[in-house]
Amino acid sequence: MQRPIPVPTFDYVVFGATGDLTRRKLIPALYYRFRAGQFSERSRVIGVSRSAWDDARFQQVARDAVNEFVDPAYLDGALVEKFAACFFYVSNDVTDRDGWADLRSRLRDDEAVVRAFYLAVAPDIFERICVFLAETGCWRPSARVVLEKPLGHDLASSREINDAVARVFSEDQVYRIDHYLGKETVQNLLALRFANALFEPIWNAAHIDHVQISVAETVGAGTRGYYDDSGALRDMIQNHILQLLCLVAMEPPASGDANALRDEKLKVLRSLRPITGDTVSKVSVRGQYRGTASQAAAVRSYQEELPDDRKGSRTETFVALKAEIDNWRWAGVPFYIRTGKRMAAKVSEIVIHFARIPHSIFEDGVGAAKSNKLVIRLQPDEGVKLFMMVKDPGPGGMRLREVSLNLSFAQTFEDRMPEAYERLLMDVVRGNQTLFMRRDELEAAWSWVDPIRQAWDAAPDFPQPYAAGTWGPTGSVALIERDGRAWHEESDF
Repeated sequence: MQRPIPVPTFDYVVFGATGDLTRRKLIPALYYRFRAGQFSERSRVIGVSRSAWDDARFQQVARDAVNEFVDPAYLDGALVEKFAACFFYVSNDVTDRDGWADLRSRLRDDEAVVRAFYLAVAPDIFERICVFLAETGCWRPSARVVLEKPLGHDLASSREINDAVARVFSEDQVYRIDHYLGKETVQNLLALRFANALFEPIWNAAHIDHVQISVAETVGAGTRGYYDDSGALRDMIQNHILQLLCLVAMEPPASGDANALRDEKLKVLRSLRPITGDTVSKVSVRGQYRGTASQAAAVRSYQEELPDDRKGSRTETFVALKAEIDNWRWAGVPFYIRTGKRMAAKVSEIVIHFARIPHSIFEDGVGAAKSNKLVIRLQPDEGVKLFMMVKDPGPGGMRLREVSLNLSFAQTFEDRMPEAYERLLMDVVRGNQTLFMRRDELEAAWSWVDPIRQAWDAAPDFPQPYAAGTWGPTGSVALIERDGRAWHEESDF
């Protein structure tokens, strides 16, 4: 692994610092970057929350988070102490203007010190935070603001949130974070397509039969009110999966510039064929998991996990969609998307199914010549596999066999694969917006998703039930099999 390039010294202000995201994701990610030498003790992480903590308490939280969530092979007691010393804390109710003086006093005025604000709080207080940042002198033209999802529940609410932020921060200061875009395998999709002459000439409707994108989780939704208010469509499709689809389908950007890449993603989103009330039943399936009564591992249904006042919820925990892109490159190529909770395995992958050979020269009995597949695994076992046909070795005549060319990241690269937040947090400091959603991208995604949501809400039917630990309702199988295709089996990887 190449040594990371150091970033400038920074003041990283984390609003909502006492939350789970900070402890489980942000602090471990920053530790790995500190250990790699990407920033020094001169940089600061300043936590802000209403809790009556002080610097010592926040530094202890940092130590505990590192010891709990960092691989023990990368722990070093002396290094952990140096890292914890970078943490400071300001107790402040961000909705009260009187508490902002302490934060302002902690920020350095040196323009060489990058100033970034991470809003790991509910979007309904984004506006107040941004306004107070400006009024109290914390904001400056070079400052950056990081926005955590959910950024609205539909197009109108998304615009309201972004309008509020835009009254203080210009678009080139705003970093809308989607941790899926920080995954090494996702970025390798760009390298695979645009750094090799092998794939791009055949990356089109003439050579690709269809594309599958699956993001499956084995965990349930739990009792989170947020999930019941959003569902799988808003929680996964609108952001993570549509971003993956864009990276697969976009045209080659003119350069590696952030806006050049985001321009091409926007074109894909605007080319998606609308799914409305007239077509939604034909190209979409929504499901909700049932429980299992196994004595070994009983699982409660989604309805059983909900509080009493939410019983009977029609929120979907599974979605399958057939999406189509109306442009020259992809006309006639369906993109099958599925995501769900309580699935048979935890897996995120993109499968490119190439077209079948137009004519077989081989006699009957040698085995079927299956179409080639390129499988890009995001998690677990990150890597890329190309499935192709070869002759089965031996003197007994021609026998065809499907084998894979395997690029396993774990086997190919000696060091650990950085987590998504490691890259994204450092990209904010660098001022690199390539892996962050632009506002027009976000609004285009909502414009496509909203009619689906509206059609489901208007329909009288309940989400199709599926047993926990399976691959979703039978309707998702029928969705793809009606077209003479089948979902890629996770065990094939």
